[in-house]
Amino acid sequence: MSHNSSESLRISEIFYSLQGETSRVGLPTVFVRLTGCPLRCTYCDTTYAFTGGQTMTLDAIMAEVARHAPRFVTVTGGEPLAQKNCPSLLRALCDAGYEVSLETGGALDVSGVDARVMTVLDIKTPASGEMAKNLWSNLDHLDSRDEIKFVLCDEADYAWAKQVVQEHQLARRCAVLFSPAQGQLAPRDLAEWILRDHLPVRLQVQLHKLLWGNEAGR
Repeated sequence: MSHNSSESLRISEIFYSLQGETSRVGLPTVFVRLTGCPLRCTYCDTTYAFTGGQTMTLDAIMAEVARHAPRFVTVTGGEPLAQKNCPSLLRALCDAGYEVSLETGGALDVSGVDARVMTVLDIKTPASGEMAKNLWSNLDHLDSRDEIKFVLCDEADYAWAKQVVQEHQLARRCAVLFSPAQGQLAPRDLAEWILRDHLPVRLQVQLHKLLWGNEAGR
């Protein structure tokens, strides 16, 4: 293996489930959830990943992923890029032949992410409470295989996100996903607004929550 096997990361959980979001929705996927996050979004559904977890070497992580024999692997958090060895993990997963995606909150620099990785970049809205942390230069590092996600809490969030999509011509760069914050915005309302405004975005609801509710580790 080409990676430094002594490198380690703090892991919240590694589990096998169906991808609940993005263009890979519904596909069997291994999730590697890293511990820790510098953001505190109002709607966060993985607060348990802020702390705790266990330290694992790259070799141990790779062995656990391989146990499930997946085609797709998603590295998520928390905020995975908050750990300095995250790019090494992404590279090792790509080298092993997996189709790898990264779910990142958009506040940390993605320029060091392996080009083979599908980066799913979350742009934080006003209602998230973390809008000021958006690192807008990240947009320059995205290409057509990547995806941009907005989690929307209300109509004001939608109007703001719509403006960002138009201002930055995001749909020309890559797929843009609008997701309603669970329990705060009715998916049907969001669907109506997208249709009304002819927005070039994809509405996504979280498949895993339809299937399993809010159980952690699914």
